[in-house]
Amino acid sequence: MTAKETIQAGKAILGIEFGSTRIKAVLIDEDNKPIAQGSHEWENQLVDGLWTYSTEAIWYGLQDCYAELRKDVQAQYDCEIEALAAIGFSAMMHGYMAFNEKQEILVPFRTWRNTNTGKAAAELSKLFNYNIPLRWSISHLYEAILDNEEHVSDIKYLTTLAGYVHWQVTGKFVLGVGDASGLLV
Repeated sequence: MTAKETIQAGKAILGIEFGSTRIKAVLIDEDNKPIAQGSHEWENQLVDGLWTYSTEAIWYGLQDCYAELRKDVQAQYDCEIEALAAIGFSAMMHGYMAFNEKQEILVPFRTWRNTNTGKAAAELSKLFNYNIPLRWSISHLYEAILDNEEHVSDIKYLTTLAGYVHWQVTGKFVLGVGDASGLLV
């Protein structure tokens, strides 16, 4: 089956990765061969001393990346993506996205790049007798607790960027192994 036939038959698989500087989309065929791609460059912002990407930047970046992928498909194969066999999301594995019971984000997304979690990581590492990195979500949560941040009592759901995108796209609360390790779930 050609790449165009794979796309037209809805058998292509889409992978989207939210990296630190680019969001990348790759369309692969049934043999895992890349057949099209798109990307969107983005940059985290330092807001109130913490590195973040706004939720608006997340969704704009995803849309722009997918639009670039569609342009590539159109240019290479003169067809449109109408169905896919599967979609997968990957993102910066750690960080902190806290939501209340109304599913509202409580504080801006805190990326893996923040190093304000030193006290929490040290205490957790000692408690578990295991190295808990600064970037892990559990370090961000425990630091927010240690710092008496107001939002902590309102947390209903805590996730990473990958978990957030998956939840918003599918309605399911899931995490991959790498993300889950940083949440200690």
